Amino acid sequence: MRRIARSFVFALVAAVTTAMCWSGHLPVANFVHADDSWRAEGSQGVVVAGGPGPEAAEAGIAVLKDGGNAVDATAATLLVLSVIDPGNFCFGGEVPWLVYDGERKTVEVLAGQGVAPRLATREHFAAKGGIPPTGIEPAAVPAALDAILTALDRYGTITFTRAAQPMLVALGNRPDPWCGDLAKTIRELIDVEKTATDRRQGLRRVADHFYRGPIAWRIDKWSRASGGLLRYADLATHTTRIEQPVTGEYRGLTVVKCGIWTQGPMLLQTLQLLEGFELAPLGPTDPQCVHLAVESLKLALADRDAYYGDPLFSDVPLRELLAPSYAETRRSLIDRGRASRELRPGDPLTASPLKSPAAKPAAGAGGPQRDTTTCLVADRFGNVVAATPSGWGGTTAGDTGVQLGSRLRSLTMEAGHANEVLPGKRPRITLTPTIVLKDNRPVLAVSVAGGDLQDQVSLQMLLATIDFARSPAQAVTLPRYSTAHHIGSFSQPPAKLGSLTINPEAGPAVLERLKALGHEVSESAGPIGHPCVLRIDPVTGRKEAAGDPRAKRHARAH
Repeated sequence: MRRIARSFVFALVAAVTTAMCWSGHLPVANFVHADDSWRAEGSQGVVVAGGPGPEAAEAGIAVLKDGGNAVDATAATLLVLSVIDPGNFCFGGEVPWLVYDGERKTVEVLAGQGVAPRLATREHFAAKGGIPPTGIEPAAVPAALDAILTALDRYGTITFTRAAQPMLVALGNRPDPWCGDLAKTIRELIDVEKTATDRRQGLRRVADHFYRGPIAWRIDKWSRASGGLLRYADLATHTTRIEQPVTGEYRGLTVVKCGIWTQGPMLLQTLQLLEGFELAPLGPTDPQCVHLAVESLKLALADRDAYYGDPLFSDVPLRELLAPSYAETRRSLIDRGRASRELRPGDPLTASPLKSPAAKPAAGAGGPQRDTTTCLVADRFGNVVAATPSGWGGTTAGDTGVQLGSRLRSLTMEAGHANEVLPGKRPRITLTPTIVLKDNRPVLAVSVAGGDLQDQVSLQMLLATIDFARSPAQAVTLPRYSTAHHIGSFSQPPAKLGSLTINPEAGPAVLERLKALGHEVSESAGPIGHPCVLRIDPVTGRKEAAGDPRAKRHARAH
């Protein structure tokens, strides 16, 4: 993936399926925008990201224009996002990456999720009545910085100093007290990097200074004094795992997701179920299409809630969950004429459609939900990055300015569950970027903010672009829908059986038909999830990206 004298050239594809046709921009109804900054096209590179303003996307595209690659641009984009959108992604948060290496023609996962500290035991939280939804105690080990440094080391071409320059500008433009402290921390890391003799050594020195040096000790001291669980040893032993992705086939394409410590494989299960139905003649908001998609999501979400967790701690039956025979038997539960009102996990070990005895899912108290943000990048060398950064700032680690997240609340107190809280364990997170390959070349990437909605909305982006041949701009502005027919991922609020939330732009006839099918329909005028979509023409290599303008997504290209 290095930026070298040669550039990657996509091989011509002999035939491109109609479903993946290059349809260009068509008029998008029901939306009025001041400008087209939410969508962009280019032959060289493209960035689409979240944030209240375009600074993050502009930081990324500037790196691409300077000759950097997609990973370089992603690093700069993420660092700015941690400043301008700290309520959705903080510097001490997390970010899983999918990286398509154009030189090696392979996708790898950078598991940018921190683990539960050594003091985060089930017994500790049981004495407090559960894992607090806010404050200092639900903070996992901060993972975003090490993920960025690992990506730059493995695939990148620029220094941390270069990647952090736009971040420093953004910090200087904000009055928040933590911004001044974080700017001092970033300059401290830059000074450490300058002592190195080469780029890769410099990146390692930055990581060591933060995770195993003076900053780690300062966070330890602050945490002890403030009643937190983080200690120096938790930071010192942190690592960014590089993992193989999980893949599934859909309509002749390969859909790539992070592992089962995320909810990502749930999307693959849903697509397996839907491949048994002919959707193209329907349309993306046809009531039957919405019904089949939601009923498939209910089954996949039930399996998520029953089985998913960190595979380093539990023997999670991933292979069996994704077996075609299991999808076939589960598909038999979908009633075309009636919405389900039950939670129905299956039994992947026996390929049985229903788990026996009937599941009694453990729900928690629930609590406030916060959001996430988005980042997709493609470059002229053939590299693509899909990342979903998160971490809800609000607890700041003393004078470091490092805001910490509250991701431990995604763990459960249910004893024996694959996602049970244990020291050193990754929470099962909702963060779930997507890359789609055709003939082992990337043609689509998706990143969605929205917690439990992320793969629900990712599904709609894939159906829109694959089954219904919509452009990215059309896909992100279509009416969307979601269900809460699942155990929530944040302090485990109980399922809302039969629920279906939908944008009213779908039309009254669609809503009435869905009600007649037995769905508990409610309308939402605001965006349901915050999607970004990036598409690459497999013949010309031209790149097209869009992010939902209602959700303040921003795209830049050159």
